[in-house]
Amino acid sequence: MPHSLPEVNRSVPVPNAGGFMRKLFAFLGPGYLVAVGYMDPGNWATSLAGGSAFGYTLLSVALISSLMALLLQALCVRIGVATGRDLAQLCRERFPKFMAYPLWFLAEIAICATDLAELIGTAIALELLFGIPLLYGVMLTALDAFLMLWLQNKGMRWLEALVVGMIALIFGCFAVQIALSDPNWGEVLRGYVPAASIVTDRTQLYIAMGILGATVMPHNLYLHTALVQSRAWTPDEKGRRDAIRYATIDSSIALTFALLINSAILITAAAVFHTSGHTEVAEIGDAYHLMAPLLGTGVAATLFALALLLCGLNATVTATLAGQVVMEGFLRFKLSPVLRRLVTRLVAIVPAVIVTWHYGPSGTARLLVLSQVILSLQLPFAVIPLMLFAQDKGRLGALVAPRWQVALGWACAALILVLNVTLLADLAFGP
Repeated sequence: MPHSLPEVNRSVPVPNAGGFMRKLFAFLGPGYLVAVGYMDPGNWATSLAGGSAFGYTLLSVALISSLMALLLQALCVRIGVATGRDLAQLCRERFPKFMAYPLWFLAEIAICATDLAELIGTAIALELLFGIPLLYGVMLTALDAFLMLWLQNKGMRWLEALVVGMIALIFGCFAVQIALSDPNWGEVLRGYVPAASIVTDRTQLYIAMGILGATVMPHNLYLHTALVQSRAWTPDEKGRRDAIRYATIDSSIALTFALLINSAILITAAAVFHTSGHTEVAEIGDAYHLMAPLLGTGVAATLFALALLLCGLNATVTATLAGQVVMEGFLRFKLSPVLRRLVTRLVAIVPAVIVTWHYGPSGTARLLVLSQVILSLQLPFAVIPLMLFAQDKGRLGALVAPRWQVALGWACAALILVLNVTLLADLAFGP
């Protein structure tokens, strides 16, 4: 079977000599490409709703979701390094076709749902910053396919550098916003401690489930197992163990930044909207228009929209790469990155254009939430195969995941399944 992402496979050299920092620098990058999926516009919708409605209470949910993500992405690193295969390729090799093809189809749905959220978020940001009508902004987002093609031709390090640079800008935007909003830091710290009301209050539980669904994303599990193979580590057991160690540190640092940014969105919403009595701010456009009068400066609102635009552009990079990994791994069928991007974006654009045309901004807000529900429902179909491979000693040998990681991973899978069943029951029978 061909290598995963053959254009960049083992393209980044790893030094055999040198200190810890030199080796770590060689592995820094893939974790940040994965981390952008944890701060896409879908996360904004749930964090804004949670912060404006319940203040700092749901910060604990953001923390727990991020800890789950840290574990699952570490298992992705281990599987990719130990087997030399990505998750899609392993599913194709291990499972019969009647199981593999539905898994491929569900993964494609998840990627299109992710792309839908990125498309809507980017279009909203273009409207807020430049006054481009939402419908035109939706259609303009198809042009990012050409940016993707140019970046991939430049090489993996260029792609990673762009993503890291945009994450740094996003972090800077929210640092200024938090300084301007002046949150109650005592309440912020208490918010990271789980409260009983999250379980007893039906509305809090529903938004908490949305935060979890928007944080741990299916396509990232496929993508990370492939991206880690862009490093040319020494192909012996010691070299693989070192690769697992350094790549896990990379993803852990990157996901910590993602947690800080997601927390910043929720903290800003709590400090600006909840404390002023605006407890029903769920639409990104409403948050933008309320921010300037409440804080007394337009800088915060501009930075808010700029960060949204950067998040949307950043996430399109990973959606394209994930689509390539899933299609080539499951079907052994290759499309050029630009064609793959256009096909994925076309599938996402159709419902976005229809809803924007008929319902305007409020319709796109509902579509944004729906995309996160779809992602939440798809997640078990990626997590369960991941856990099966993580504990497979026949494939991983001495690099099989430690028992404590396997136990926690299955606990995460069980929690996700319970939440999804609860979500489906709520949609079917709830008010």
